[in-house]
Amino acid sequence: MKIAIHHRAGSFSDRWIAYCEQQNIPFKVVNAFDSNIIEQVKDCDVFMWHHHHGQFKDVLTAKRILFALEHAGVKVFPDFKTGWHFDDKVAQKYLLEAVGAPLVKSYVFYDKQSALEWIEETTFPKVFKLKGGAGAANVKLAKTKKDAQKLIKKSFGKGWPAFDKVNYFKERLNNFIQGKEGFITIAKAFGRLVIPIENIKFMPIEKGYVYFQEFIPNNDSDIRVIVVGDKAFSIKRMTRKGDFRASGSGNIIYEKSAIDERCLQMAFETSKKLNAQCLAYDFVFDENNKPLIVEISFGFSMGGYVDCPGFWDEQLNWHEEEFNPYGWMVEVLKT
Repeated sequence: MKIAIHHRAGSFSDRWIAYCEQQNIPFKVVNAFDSNIIEQVKDCDVFMWHHHHGQFKDVLTAKRILFALEHAGVKVFPDFKTGWHFDDKVAQKYLLEAVGAPLVKSYVFYDKQSALEWIEETTFPKVFKLKGGAGAANVKLAKTKKDAQKLIKKSFGKGWPAFDKVNYFKERLNNFIQGKEGFITIAKAFGRLVIPIENIKFMPIEKGYVYFQEFIPNNDSDIRVIVVGDKAFSIKRMTRKGDFRASGSGNIIYEKSAIDERCLQMAFETSKKLNAQCLAYDFVFDENNKPLIVEISFGFSMGGYVDCPGFWDEQLNWHEEEFNPYGWMVEVLKT
């Protein structure tokens, strides 16, 4: 087996390359943005690309190249079943409903009138989301019908920037105050308020649809479970102070005892239904203490899992030891 890896510093590719070197697995680094990328990987059995929702060139072309190669018989990561719904919460709604997964009740509308009629009949609060974004970006709480009306009108009017620079600055400032990030980070975030980085200029405006989820109260945290093949690891993420959002908070509990094994079981079962190579699941708990999936993603921020003390296998047996989930991704492709 020979692997072609598209490399981006700070991504999974760093770990894939290191694993291949350690295990003496033949590989080569390629540039997926070269016009002859298909030719570059012709001598390879596998192509791996940790594409990122915040990189416009990745968004524009990653799925096209991955799925084209998959059509040609090349094993890819992420493959179609793992990645077609990446960074698209609306697509995830349809997918999880189709396989009967325990999703938080979600609603999507493609015309303004239908959405406005719905809010006259529903209850509040509701959680508003754009289809893209991670770390709780592009997520707002509609506490009242009036809040929802404003969100709907903007969604079918001028729309939303894919990158919320004001919210990004607030997040960085909050982390700076808590001592989680340094002055350079907050300075860069302030700079983005004035001069957007080149990558952001190309991101399209989000409009023409509106997406809401039920607000599940009394959750001071969520459970993130990541399944790679037949193994899983997990963390508990506490919500921000005075906020309902846990994703991206940086307030993490790693102890095995903090993880509800029902979330692990549901994640394994859903990954099997989806035939997915690698998926991260976010869970909250309803008023009956039942775990519900909020959203899924093949990608995740690596830094948040370094301190995980162990992992689970499919039988939910606990293995308290160091592990390499990026090596697992390579091994999944060898089967």
